[in-house]
Amino acid sequence: MAATLGGALIAMAGSVLADRLRTRQEDRRGLQERRRVVYTEFIAAAGAAHTELRRLAQHGGEAADLEDASRQALVDARVFEVRERLFLDASPRIARAGQTMFEGLRALRRTVAAGAGVSTPAFHEVYHPYLQAVWSYRAAVREELEGPALSPAEFGWSAWDGRERCPHCREGGAAPASAHG
Repeated sequence: MAATLGGALIAMAGSVLADRLRTRQEDRRGLQERRRVVYTEFIAAAGAAHTELRRLAQHGGEAADLEDASRQALVDARVFEVRERLFLDASPRIARAGQTMFEGLRALRRTVAAGAGVSTPAFHEVYHPYLQAVWSYRAAVREELEGPALSPAEFGWSAWDGRERCPHCREGGAAPASAHG
């Protein structure tokens, strides 16, 4: 009788332990999937805002109020909303990389709102650091999600900031030479 009771207790304990381990594993998978979704949504939202900001910088004279139009670009792209969700689920490293990218996007927005066109030095002084932050975010996300690492060299580039590929910077018309390094 004691052996039967002992065996039953061991079986129950094993069952409870297995259930807890399965639940933890499912929770980890759920968090990983939520992270993958919000990490992708954040880069997509920032990309949509970036596209609209570049459009405004190219055709800024057409906008009645660049301040309002540039702010609306971030709102329409849902950058603020997705950023809040990023902060809820992201690891600290990705949250930092996302915040750096967000700050770069806001600096780009302020520059566009001030009237800087895409070929001006003012635009390029904030645009290239923003590109660096975008690629740093991508690399951090890939590393966290256990994807193969990327480097600029994989694309034939020496840096993520895009200056070497930028016709304005290569010609020296958009950014000072000291900013290229």
